[in-house]
Amino acid sequence: MNEQVDRIIGSEFDESDGSDFTLRPQTLNDFIGQKTVCENLSVFIRAAREREEALDHTLLHGPPGLGKTTLAQIVSRELGVSFRATSGPVIAKAGDLAAILTNLQPRDVLFIDEIHRLNPAVEEILYPAMEDFELDLIIGEGPAARSVRIPLPPFTLVGATTRSGLITTPLRERFGIHLRMNFYELDELREIVSRGAGLLDTSLALDGATEIARRSRGTPRVAGRLLRRVRDFAMVDEVEHIDSKAADAALQRLGVDALGLDAMDRRYLTCVAENYGGGPVGVETLSAALSEQRDVIEDVIEPFLMQEGLIQRTPRGRMLARQGWSYLGLEAPRGAVEQLDLLGSILEVKESD
Repeated sequence: MNEQVDRIIGSEFDESDGSDFTLRPQTLNDFIGQKTVCENLSVFIRAAREREEALDHTLLHGPPGLGKTTLAQIVSRELGVSFRATSGPVIAKAGDLAAILTNLQPRDVLFIDEIHRLNPAVEEILYPAMEDFELDLIIGEGPAARSVRIPLPPFTLVGATTRSGLITTPLRERFGIHLRMNFYELDELREIVSRGAGLLDTSLALDGATEIARRSRGTPRVAGRLLRRVRDFAMVDEVEHIDSKAADAALQRLGVDALGLDAMDRRYLTCVAENYGGGPVGVETLSAALSEQRDVIEDVIEPFLMQEGLIQRTPRGRMLARQGWSYLGLEAPRGAVEQLDLLGSILEVKESD
């Protein structure tokens, strides 16, 4: 299981994000970004509403912090029905799921976060509930045990996952609507930050919003968190209007640089460059050198570094890419440049095949 790491630029939900609920959009029209997802979802919702039917079961998948929970809440609001929320690890027994399902009203939305972490026994109960709107339960033990089938009202299951590959095929195929959430563009994040500043009654200049958006790693949750911290610094420093200079000063004090990297990222890059000549170096070696668990390195640190082209994962281990050397202000050793050129030519040959 992944270790929870506290980072100001971490995309996982944190208790300090409690006020994040006030920044969440309430309708599809207010939702910024994910244009294709919102347009398709609007059509499906309108069709279900006009037919007075439950919306087909929907699977939302993508990296954390992109608005899957918010979108599920909007679905229930647009349909005009109740919203029930839970998460995969919380539903420990089949009886827990049965209690939730039997309390649903017709066309209600049941939201299960981290659905890939459902208990297999609970998942088996979910199959007939999704397909036939019936609950198959075994009551009693031994010779007195008997099967009971309980009818359920038509409902909509909205599942959210950050790791769609871990969802079993039978469960995945029972979702009629699959929607992929992607990272946000800079313009979209700037609009999200500006809207959030208005809701928080904070005076924020356009260049200040751009500065925050640029360091948000393409994630609205991180953008909202940085906005609240910048607002705190501005209030204490008695800055009435937050421009790019004030925002940059606050973010530098938080340890978030112009690329959106924090101390943990910089420590990783420096370790690979200075201790191992830019790589290749194995993940277990890095884990020992940085005193971090392997899961933390693979799931928390590396994804954004690879997304920005700062590192490469190769069969022999991790290597600093050219952008990684440039970021550190170092010149890549000749051997590292030759390895990168060789790796690039191999990838080109594979793509041409």
